[in-house]
Amino acid sequence: MKLYEYMGKELFREYGIPVPRGKVLRDPQEAALMAEELGEVVIKTQILSGKRGKAGGIRFASHPKEAEEHAAFVLQQEFHGHRAQEILVEEKLFIEQELYLAIIMEGSLKGPLLLASRYGGMDIEEVPDQDLVKLPIDLHLGIQPYFCREVAKRLGLTGGPAKQFNELLPRLYQLFREKDCELVEINPLVVSQDRLIAADAKITIDDEALYRHPELPRVEERNEAEQKAHAIGLSFVQLDGDIAIMANGAGITMATLDAIQYYGGAPANFLDAGGGANVEQTAQALELLLSTNPKAIFINIFGGITRCDDVAQAFLQVNRQKSIDIPVVIRLVGTNQDLGVNLLAEQGIVAYENMQEAAMKVVSLAKGAVG
Repeated sequence: MKLYEYMGKELFREYGIPVPRGKVLRDPQEAALMAEELGEVVIKTQILSGKRGKAGGIRFASHPKEAEEHAAFVLQQEFHGHRAQEILVEEKLFIEQELYLAIIMEGSLKGPLLLASRYGGMDIEEVPDQDLVKLPIDLHLGIQPYFCREVAKRLGLTGGPAKQFNELLPRLYQLFREKDCELVEINPLVVSQDRLIAADAKITIDDEALYRHPELPRVEERNEAEQKAHAIGLSFVQLDGDIAIMANGAGITMATLDAIQYYGGAPANFLDAGGGANVEQTAQALELLLSTNPKAIFINIFGGITRCDDVAQAFLQVNRQKSIDIPVVIRLVGTNQDLGVNLLAEQGIVAYENMQEAAMKVVSLAKGAVG
């Protein structure tokens, strides 16, 4: 279970990890009051998605009126398929240096791994390996003083910030262990006027251990589309791209996402319609995809229990009702393939047999190619 940033920072406060002064709010007018109290502030939309800043979900305000306007804006917008119900308003920090610090549960080690970098504040995937500190944490020894000094040294910390880091890291690990975390991440961990402050917080709790933590809030991680899909028995995950995907089975769905990316496209979602979806379920899945406003749709069916003619009928049913006005590329192979292909052909729709050709076609259509 992922926690919202403000929930993570509440845990940080509980464990003595410094965070900026601030408060979580729902009303833009309260943001203005916070700006009167704190001066320059940052308005941060509270959604369970990264890259909020690039999407416009994090904004700075230099006076109360501006804080109210920014707060109203981010509360009205959708970012990466998520609409925030709350915002976090915090003091704007004077940042001298941004670091990255995280502890993750690493499956290959069967234990925790520390990740750190002197280049925080950016996508950690873009940091070259040579600039990353990766150190396994011994479950029996935990975080010892020498371990902290080693990491602080490799982060280039000296003086007061180095001393504070030696206190912060054991507290972060204590939180990681006591709350059964899969991830605790601070990005950026900032040096501000000789102080170390956690400017962001990302915490994921092991779902299987939640029963041990009744004190923790329960967070619904699924967005509106994901909740609709769950209600009709489909597996759906919203992604950041613009080509909606429907396939039948987790393996073929993952392969479809890979094919789209291979040919230069960006999947908008993962939708596994399952191995036995009927006409009605398939039609509901299509309607769900249309509600996410993609540039194109790719239906990739390898029919087993799922019948290709059912998929074709579902598409034609939705198309009659909604007059689909975006490109849809359909690949049908398997049970009742000929029936499905013929049903589509009667309406002037060509079904592909080769997955790669279909993937290339939908990518080109999503990019605005004609045909």
